[in-house]
Amino acid sequence: MVYILPQLPYDYAALEPYIDRLTMKIHHDRHHQAYVDKLNQALELYPVAKEWSLSQLLGSLAELPDQVAMNIRNNGGGHANHSIFWESLTRDAKELPSPPLLAVITMAFGSFEGFKRQFATTAQQVFGSGWAWLVVDEDGQLAITATANQDSPLMLDQVPLLGLDVWEHAYYLQYQNRRPEYINAFWQIVNWTKVTECWQKNGG
Repeated sequence: MVYILPQLPYDYAALEPYIDRLTMKIHHDRHHQAYVDKLNQALELYPVAKEWSLSQLLGSLAELPDQVAMNIRNNGGGHANHSIFWESLTRDAKELPSPPLLAVITMAFGSFEGFKRQFATTAQQVFGSGWAWLVVDEDGQLAITATANQDSPLMLDQVPLLGLDVWEHAYYLQYQNRRPEYINAFWQIVNWTKVTECWQKNGG
């Protein structure tokens, strides 16, 4: 399997004023492309793994030679995480998830606003580079988690539903060191339709 960079489901400028055009272009065309290229290079060193899906690769790192595993962890994780991130965003965002998902979020976190606060706090507290996630955990329950660098929830047998990239390259041109502003802006462009679809496909 040769991995390719997925096209954005919208124009580079579609998410303005919340994420600017230049950030989207550099983030997608350069950063994500680099992860794809390096993932393919890593698989050249271990051809048997070319037959595995990305989820299988990230869930089976212990079965790979150390150097190959490290490259796939970093670059396969980067590819998986960014592919989810682009789909998590839309210019036509709805304020709330679908009623069934909203009910489950409310049950898990006390309220939708409580969920947003906990998610934002998790994103803000990521030290350095990483991600905040809404996932279906190993027990089939909704949970908010964080991963460092390009580690993926797929490595932990979790299903990522919504991801927020808090690497500086995701926001620095527009927000500089003001990560909380970027996190707050994120809620204006969340693709709850896509999040709901993913949740439904995974037992919701």
